[in-house]
Amino acid sequence: MELAEFNSVDRDEAIRILTPCLDISRWVEAIADARPFATVDELLGHAQRAAEPFTTAEVESAMAHHPRIGERPKAQTTEAAMSRSEQAGVDPGDSHTTTALAECNRAYEEEFGRVFLIRAAGRSAQEILSTLQERITHTPEEEDTIVAGQLREIALLRLSGLVSEGVNA
Repeated sequence: MELAEFNSVDRDEAIRILTPCLDISRWVEAIADARPFATVDELLGHAQRAAEPFTTAEVESAMAHHPRIGERPKAQTTEAAMSRSEQAGVDPGDSHTTTALAECNRAYEEEFGRVFLIRAAGRSAQEILSTLQERITHTPEEEDTIVAGQLREIALLRLSGLVSEGVNA
């Protein structure tokens, strides 16, 4: 979608467009209400500022929408399609790595009470697995900070993929 089109849609449509990027109402509304943006960089800068800081409740709410790494969602929603694309580096045919990811996901969930979250786009399954194994050793406070940062990264990556300057910008 071109930035001019995003700027011109009504508030409810802007919220609908933004929600798959990150389902945190405060963040989505802050972006929708700040329109129009002169450039995509201005939009992304505002989105970054609106994401700092996320509250613990916002992070936990957003985490409810994230699938486990290695378990691609089957739903036909925009968010599910984004997640499948982001996890393209996780080859379901690599049974050794997918088994190790599943085992580490379970251990992480037992330790932290939520799914493991990482910006998977551009990362290999082995890189994700190594990061997961390292993060299991963190304290809950360390993980809270990392997870909030990963949510911001994912949201900005998704937003930058949705909105472009367009040919007339």
